Amino acid sequence: MRATKLVLTVKHLTFKERLVQLKLPTLKYRRLRGDIIEVFKILTDKYDTNVTFSFKKHQDCRTRGHNLKLVNHRCHYDLRNISSVHE
Repeated sequence: MRATKLVLTVKHLTFKERLVQLKLPTLKYRRLRGDIIEVFKILTDKYDTNVTFSFKKHQDCRTRGHNLKLVNHRCHYDLRNISSVHE
């Protein structure tokens, strides 16, 4: 935020307007992009596998052209059972 105020031509604008004017991405976008890059590095074994968290890859042959598809684990909460225990 502070660095965008150093540009004299956009100093008077709000932060979002300065980002648009200077064609800069938001912090939320930069963090998401960084996370996606890190996941890609982990999946392609760019890091030491003994140190990093490993994702479980899909072992199905129907991965639509790539082998980096992740297994999606589903969580199931049975809230009725939990609430009946505490009553």
